[in-house]
Amino acid sequence: MTSHATRPLLEIDDLAITYRTGHHDQRVVHGVSFKVMPGEVVALVGESGSGKTTTAQAVLGLLAGNGRIQRGSIRLNGTDISRWSQRRLDGVRGTTISLIPQDPGSSLNPVRTVGAQIAEVFRLHKRGDRRTIQAHVLQLLERVGLTPAELRAGQYPHELSGGMKQRVLIAIAVALNPALIVADEPTSALDVTVQRQVLDLIDGLRRENGTSVLLVTHDLGVAADRADRLVVLQNGAIQEQGPVREVLNQPRSAYTRRLLSDAPSLSKTPRRRPALSAESDLAVEVEGLTHDFATATGPFRALDNVAFKVQRGTTHAIVGESGSGKTTTVRSVVGFLKPTAGRIRVDGTDLTSLKGEALRQFRRHIQLVYQNPFGSLDPRQTIGQIVEEPLLNFDPLPREDRAAKVRDMMRRVQLPEGFLGRHPRALSGGQRQRVAIARALVLGPRVLVLDEAVSALDVTVQAQILALLDELQKSLGLTYLFVSHDLAVVQQISDTVSVMHKGRQVDGGPVGRVFARPDSPYTRELIDAIPGRRAPVLVTSPVPV
Repeated sequence: MTSHATRPLLEIDDLAITYRTGHHDQRVVHGVSFKVMPGEVVALVGESGSGKTTTAQAVLGLLAGNGRIQRGSIRLNGTDISRWSQRRLDGVRGTTISLIPQDPGSSLNPVRTVGAQIAEVFRLHKRGDRRTIQAHVLQLLERVGLTPAELRAGQYPHELSGGMKQRVLIAIAVALNPALIVADEPTSALDVTVQRQVLDLIDGLRRENGTSVLLVTHDLGVAADRADRLVVLQNGAIQEQGPVREVLNQPRSAYTRRLLSDAPSLSKTPRRRPALSAESDLAVEVEGLTHDFATATGPFRALDNVAFKVQRGTTHAIVGESGSGKTTTVRSVVGFLKPTAGRIRVDGTDLTSLKGEALRQFRRHIQLVYQNPFGSLDPRQTIGQIVEEPLLNFDPLPREDRAAKVRDMMRRVQLPEGFLGRHPRALSGGQRQRVAIARALVLGPRVLVLDEAVSALDVTVQAQILALLDELQKSLGLTYLFVSHDLAVVQQISDTVSVMHKGRQVDGGPVGRVFARPDSPYTRELIDAIPGRRAPVLVTSPVPV
């Protein structure tokens, strides 16, 4: 993939970046140096706070207002652009270097058509008259697979899916055939099959034009599949860099080894699954689950005859892309939605027959942990109040007994008691998710529903939460319903699985069987789209650090 040209397209040398907070400068990037050759894909990988996005922003001249380059150089085609003014940088942004941003939802103007936003690039750089620009816009939409181009050009962002919006951003980025594209987590908000389509599109355009790509990602599987070279960042400093195969197969730094062992798509360590018990020992039974929603045009069938069984003490995964029916299924199982048809039994009790206070009391036996630990905790409450709240709602216990239960839960989720007086904003994402798990467990439920509970976390924090869930399942005898779009995680932690597609269950059974011999072409497509499957990685077990 790599060009034989000897001069780097991009060369970063001893780059140090600081952010001004109050009266102090805090350095966040420490002496970073790497090169990107013509036609090459270099991936910057690392967790949140590693400095990868700040480095990419510096390359584009888009640092936040309180950020500044303290020392070092950023050479583009041999010219140092690190101290250029914004006016001068405007001349190269779009033409020589361009950006594919992370969030397609917030990166497009909601009140302008897609065509107008692509045309803006040509207009700003004075590339042709109105008719010529319109022809360029339609040609670009065709190139990125948004057809019919005339229809798409007249649409607004809200009329497009997430993957289609990301294709618009790619069209804008490649409009003027730049030499370098900075792709900042370009697929992190997308389903796995859409992610693959978008990455394939970037690959194709790169090969077609000889463009270089600086790929910023926390997903080591994506980097392993798509990059020529890796640059591994931690706390603003490079831990190691080199060709993908070399870094993945012979990592020199302890941090890289930990990232590799924590990445579900790259770790080859199989889950040690217990032998499934007799079918009479069932924690959850779902039969013929059907749910219709009323819409302006008539009823919409969100779930159609879904059925699965979960044995006590095991983990059952529900997987599928956005709109597949995953969330409607679990909201029905926890009693938040009453299904149109079907039966749901939890520990032998038919939830569909319960109502009012009986249903409210039963919810203590099945609890939900949400996706986003930043949004699911009340910012006004202390951690102690958050974990205690379910006890106030359900258990009329004396204050001392409630306090003892809260302390026990904090111990079980491996958080210090000193956190009880803090507020959520003082905790990291992984710590907040531990609080959410403690809150869900404080009532002693038998079934825990985990709705994308690790998808918002960095790979290492995700691995820590998955290990915690495994330990809690063993020590408390919990049964998990694990909702996810990440098949690599599902393969690692689940015993059985249901694959959802457009409201129907298209595959199901033991994880090993479904992954080895899927019944549905859709399941095969999901499995084939797991990032990291192309990578020649030898990691077989967690590495002590």
